[in-house]
Amino acid sequence: MARLLINGLQAGAIYILLAVGLSIILGTLKFVNFAHGALYIIGAYLGLIIAQDPSFGGKLAEWGFGDIGLGFGYLAALVVVPLVVFVIGVLMERFVARPFYDRPDTDQILLTYGIALILTELFRVLFGGASRSIDQPPWARGSATGVPVLGDALTALGINAVSTWRIVIILLTAVLVGIVFVLIEYTDFGLTVRAGTVDAEMVELLGVKLSRPYLVVFGIGAALAGVAGLVGGPLVNFNPDYGATILVPAFLTVVVGGVGSIRGAVIAGLSFGLIQAGLVQFGFSEWAQVGIYAVAAVVLLVRPQGLLGQEVAA
Repeated sequence: MARLLINGLQAGAIYILLAVGLSIILGTLKFVNFAHGALYIIGAYLGLIIAQDPSFGGKLAEWGFGDIGLGFGYLAALVVVPLVVFVIGVLMERFVARPFYDRPDTDQILLTYGIALILTELFRVLFGGASRSIDQPPWARGSATGVPVLGDALTALGINAVSTWRIVIILLTAVLVGIVFVLIEYTDFGLTVRAGTVDAEMVELLGVKLSRPYLVVFGIGAALAGVAGLVGGPLVNFNPDYGATILVPAFLTVVVGGVGSIRGAVIAGLSFGLIQAGLVQFGFSEWAQVGIYAVAAVVLLVRPQGLLGQEVAA
């Protein structure tokens, strides 16, 4: 049972990182970003290049740049990846999202889906289509029960053998999501963002310029997706197409949790992770993804706005 809990929390952590970033963008800016999965892939490949010294195929190899890995280690990637993907998110908000804020959702979906396809093919051309993974850092290999203090806590909970890396993902996700939650819920910046969500025109009339807070929100959401790709890279093989694969459960987590609700994204992500881990542990791995969709269907039939979403007045 303890192993099930840890595996479920770790799987849920990846969904949460993706869903929280997606949710604050969708809930705050009312922008449907189908390129969010591509940001995950950017984080994964960028992390691989910074942390290790891999050899790539594709056009990079033809041009003589197949060995572009820097080998700076995982901690360096953990610092650089969020910053770079944050900047990418800022540029996306300024030049892609902002001109489409007042356009229909279908226009936003077509635009961002097209960008996702372009990025996917660009990565395939540059790096090749082979699946990759990021090596776990040496300090996070082995059993977490051997780590001072943490090992004692896990042993006290009856957890005798669990990967240190899984614990790192869970703790890192908790810290990052906690920071974002405090920023949005308990700061003047967050108050401005939430007020703009309710009535952007009134906020602008009061002399508050919303373009800068929106820029930061989009950047934060993108950075979280990049971190998800970086921490998920050592656990799941990724390739240029994996962004589309991970995007669907990420959107499902947002919808089930309630659009714009960080708490809802956390609850839905943890629920999905535990459901997947439970089905895998009890020998129903082929039903792991189906279980998520089945639970989502039930939740949305009972509560269409999601677990913690606001009901939209007719």
